[in-house]
Amino acid sequence: MARALESVWDTPLDGVVVTRYGYGCETRRIEIIEAAHPVPDVAGLAASKRLVEALKDLTADDLVIALICGGGSALLPAPPEGLSLEDEIALNEMLLASGAPISAMNVVRKHLSTIKGGRLAAATKARLVSLIVSDIPGDNPAHVASGPTVPDFSTRHDAIEIVRQYGLRLPKAALDHLASPAADAPFPDDPIFAGHEHHIIASASVSLEAAAQLAKSSGITPVILSDSIEGESRDVALVHAAIAREVLGRNRPFEKPSVILSGGETTVTLRARGGKGGRNGEFALSAALAIDGYDIHLLAADTDGIDGSEDNAGAFADGTSVRRLRESGLDPRRLLDGNDSYSAFQAIGDLFETGPTGTNVNDFRAILVR
Repeated sequence: MARALESVWDTPLDGVVVTRYGYGCETRRIEIIEAAHPVPDVAGLAASKRLVEALKDLTADDLVIALICGGGSALLPAPPEGLSLEDEIALNEMLLASGAPISAMNVVRKHLSTIKGGRLAAATKARLVSLIVSDIPGDNPAHVASGPTVPDFSTRHDAIEIVRQYGLRLPKAALDHLASPAADAPFPDDPIFAGHEHHIIASASVSLEAAAQLAKSSGITPVILSDSIEGESRDVALVHAAIAREVLGRNRPFEKPSVILSGGETTVTLRARGGKGGRNGEFALSAALAIDGYDIHLLAADTDGIDGSEDNAGAFADGTSVRRLRESGLDPRRLLDGNDSYSAFQAIGDLFETGPTGTNVNDFRAILVR
């Protein structure tokens, strides 16, 4: 995004952006900082301070263009007074393991931060325009990266309810902060945001429509289920597999050959320690069990090129995946129960590896029924 902005901006420009390790690129005028994702680190803490420093002395005569995409929640740790970076790391680890949808995660994050929930925008007097690549189901701009420049009407009481609902064992300092007015984030109708703009410039729906057009040109009927699917990965996979089996067996509700497309962001509730992989690998492994023996083929991947904890974007699966796993001496059900989809698809050579893609509109799933 930074390099693209430089390529089209022909007047004076300088700035700073933060991205995950390995995702930087060569820029001429914008400083690139790399930090950890999905769990914050000290480099991200320094980057948060650097962004605030870059904005705080600007005036109403200045223009700030904020380039926002998914991942910013982890890349911009900024714990409030009384909390440490270690507390924010613990918070992220708990949220990632909780099975909570991303919208709920970000309500908690923005009330335990000095930069999220519109607070970065509130730190400057400059006019601010946010260009947002959405990885959020439903494309609520306040939820992308926990909304550093876009506030919403969620409250600390909402955050407390989410903590209770998902049984999050937050540090005492975090619970004390949520119980105090210090956790209150500014609302969108606050005068400090007057004149600010935000624009969604890319999203899951754009990627799905592009895939649908490619399918049509290949003589395949595309069906977009939704660009905002949420839920437990293994359960969402079972629904997708059931639809695919229906198409295959009875040629309804879609004509064959067809490709079923969907986006959004599923979640994984960790049931075991030591497993490797992410939500798309988990989707693919659960779906593989449900399409065993059928002429159905699928891809589930994260559009940024990294699915969870390893270096793959996701995985391929088909009606032979389960058989091939068993022939390799592996139990696919046990691997799924252990949240170890990476090991499963690595063993049969069906990992999908792209490297950093330079964009992030979240999950992409395609199921081909021939």
